[in-house]
Amino acid sequence: MIERYSRPQMRKIWSDDSKFEKWLQVEIAVCEAWAEVGAIPKEAIPKIKKAHFDAKRYDEILIKTHHDMTAFLGAIAESLGEESRFIHLGLTSSDIMDTALSMQLVAATDILAKDINELIAVLKEKTKEYKHTIMMGRTHGVHAEPTTFGLKLAIWFEEMKRNEQRLADARKVIAVGKISGAVGTYATVTPEVETIACAKLGLEAAPISSQIVQRDRHAQFVTTLAIIASSLDKFATEIRGLQRTETLEVEEPFEEGQTGSSAMPHKRNPELCERTSGLARLVRGHALTSLENIALWHERDISHSSNERIILPDSCLVLDYILHIFTYVMKGLRVYPEHMKENLEITKGLVFSQRVMLALIDKGLSRQDAYGIVQRNAMKAWKDRISFFDLLNADPDVGKHLSKAELEGIFDYGHFLHHVDDIFKRLGLE
Repeated sequence: MIERYSRPQMRKIWSDDSKFEKWLQVEIAVCEAWAEVGAIPKEAIPKIKKAHFDAKRYDEILIKTHHDMTAFLGAIAESLGEESRFIHLGLTSSDIMDTALSMQLVAATDILAKDINELIAVLKEKTKEYKHTIMMGRTHGVHAEPTTFGLKLAIWFEEMKRNEQRLADARKVIAVGKISGAVGTYATVTPEVETIACAKLGLEAAPISSQIVQRDRHAQFVTTLAIIASSLDKFATEIRGLQRTETLEVEEPFEEGQTGSSAMPHKRNPELCERTSGLARLVRGHALTSLENIALWHERDISHSSNERIILPDSCLVLDYILHIFTYVMKGLRVYPEHMKENLEITKGLVFSQRVMLALIDKGLSRQDAYGIVQRNAMKAWKDRISFFDLLNADPDVGKHLSKAELEGIFDYGHFLHHVDDIFKRLGLE
């Protein structure tokens, strides 16, 4: 467990107490189902529903049995007496463990869905706030053409909406139980009992199972969490890049009294974003393990079991945590439009190179000739750090086709914002 990186609600779901509580819930639901089909006396159910789990006795029995399910059954049997014979009737360990695990995963998913919804709301607000805040767009880490900070955030907003849908799909896939016996043939239990018991637990009955719920379901769940974590990594990496001293267009929150370095008092590091990126790598690693768990021997082996006790809780705990801290980052994000404007001007107008080339093409030049004229001036402006506009205005090859007034019209940042409203309308962000 990643105890340091966890929040109380999610940690509770993955506690031993929660696990054993859900095991008992499954056992009771199956007993109720057996009673409904007339296989066990209905009058036994009130007593069975009072069964309780004794952790101390569990530990004592486990030392002898080396089997967690038999130790669990022994511990609850002592709280029941004669009715204990109806507990675990016709079942195998995985009937209980996998069904209870699905209940834990569903509960964890519901928390993650709330986390995502909160982040989406924050992104929506910030996206609208910075809709027209012009900044430099970069490709390969190099200045390309202007965009707006609102458009950058709108991409994140739309991506998190896709992640919201992915998580909903994963929830549906994982919200299944299996009460089908040793190899899934219902030799000692009936499909009817399975259907009744799963419904009582808020799950669908898996249409078919072996001894276990098939692990492609769990792999879809963990890979979904890995995609969401990777989106957060992407967003955090962008903030880290924009917080560089030489850029300083945005900055994650830095509270009064906070320190960034034990040696350098001036430091204000993007440590929350770095933490987000680092923990996202962990979830991606767990996704690979979940894929490895799909291929088991025959109707089941337990090569998946040991690692699932780590990768399933950890993936949920970590994603819950980094969604929480990244939402905090976005709520308190410091944005510096004045630095964005300064950085736009660093290349002395080179951002308008494509517009000049297209204007020359529109005047009748071939693309190759127009490209050559513009690139020649652009390279000189870049090398000598002089005005791209002045070079073009002095170039007779440009002057033959474009007047100074036309050039001035081309060098207009407003051109890059013409369709911002259209994009926002597409996203429902009017």
